[in-house]
Amino acid sequence: MSSTILQTSGFVLALVGVAAIIAATSMNNWSSKDRQGDVVTSVYSYKGLWQNCEVSTSGFTECRPLYGLLGYAGNFQAVRALMIVGIVMGVISAAISLFSLKCFKLGSMEDSSRAKMTLTSGIMFIIAGICGITGASIYANQIVVSFMSTMYNPNYGEMMGGMMYTFGPALFVAWIGGALLLLGGCLKCVAFKGLRPEKSRYGAVTYKPQSQNLDHSVSEEGRRDQKIV
Repeated sequence: MSSTILQTSGFVLALVGVAAIIAATSMNNWSSKDRQGDVVTSVYSYKGLWQNCEVSTSGFTECRPLYGLLGYAGNFQAVRALMIVGIVMGVISAAISLFSLKCFKLGSMEDSSRAKMTLTSGIMFIIAGICGITGASIYANQIVVSFMSTMYNPNYGEMMGGMMYTFGPALFVAWIGGALLLLGGCLKCVAFKGLRPEKSRYGAVTYKPQSQNLDHSVSEEGRRDQKIV
């Protein structure tokens, strides 16, 4: 019973994590303009993996797509690739995990097969969570480096003006989704130990009753007596 609860809980947590990773990847506010010290009427801008957007003082939002593959930094392309890999791994493992649930009947599937599918989906969930957390962390590191280099000029030792960006909501969604994927994958791996069937220590031994052998010998002796007579 506990293994079934762990299996189902891991599936639900990982499913929510996959949804969070998909939502974070599609969001445009991975980094947003730091408004500290800005005038209220200034233009607000935010950036994502696929679009850069600006909000004017009149409230009109204009977005510029970033659909090209060339002309962008390697770290930015790595973040895109990690998030896409995390989504693909998460969706595939969610499908495998669905068929491995005990409450889901699929023909005459054996318990050993369900246990192996549970372990496979758990490992894939963990990989998807690592991809999501790593991608968000790389992007966050670039924001920190850009913020510090814009804020402070090491050549003159003074504060600099310029547009500074800070963490956007999409980063936190990606981190939370990756953490849920890791937790769900770990629960699936723990459930695997209780789901696999236990093997007997003793091998199967065929046993033949002695009565059959005795009846066979008696019948053979009777046939011989009849021939002699």
